[in-house]
Amino acid sequence: MEGGAAMSETPAPRESDFVTGETRRDQALELAARVASMVPWLGGPVSTILSGQAFGRRMERVEDVLKGVAADLHEFRSDAGEQYVRTDEFQELFEAALRKAADERNADRRQVYRSFIVNAIRTPGSYDERLRALRLLDELEPDHLAVLAALARDPGLIDSHGVGSIGQTLGERLGQPLTRERLTAVVGDLTARHLISTIQERLHTTMTARGAQDLRNAVTPLGYELLGLVTRD
Repeated sequence: MEGGAAMSETPAPRESDFVTGETRRDQALELAARVASMVPWLGGPVSTILSGQAFGRRMERVEDVLKGVAADLHEFRSDAGEQYVRTDEFQELFEAALRKAADERNADRRQVYRSFIVNAIRTPGSYDERLRALRLLDELEPDHLAVLAALARDPGLIDSHGVGSIGQTLGERLGQPLTRERLTAVVGDLTARHLISTIQERLHTTMTARGAQDLRNAVTPLGYELLGLVTRD
């Protein structure tokens, strides 16, 4: 424009901006077919869920999770598992987990939902307990699951004459040790959700090596149940 500031150019539209509903249905059908080619008995539930959902541009995330589920279950054989995936209870959990994975930007957290689906099929359990675990995952971050797994780890051989602290042990077991403040906060969150017993006051207290390193009793049954659902073999 003459005598005025130049107008900013409007970015050209991308092809993905014009993805039609029909294309998305095609993507869903193709994805269901891929899963069925690897795990035939899982293809039906996948097709049922995808055909009824509009994941839109989040389909890439769903595809990533489902490919992982199919790869993890490719060699799995179980009559109970195959029967379970046909139930309404499983399909509701499956749909809920996929929705959460579709909304999740963090790739590591999407892998947690992948493990949840796989382990739910491998070891069918109570619908209410699984739903509670799925809701808990919404409230937890990777740090929480890493600390929970570190507490549950078998300590192996312990120096009976040594000393240490729970915080020191966790720092050694975590790939990237947390700051003192962050570790205290994470332990408090896990305690509030009844995933571990109260160890916060003893977190940085010097004690015997056995007390500092064998922390398996600190994890509650609910904590072990959650770990069982999100841990990959």
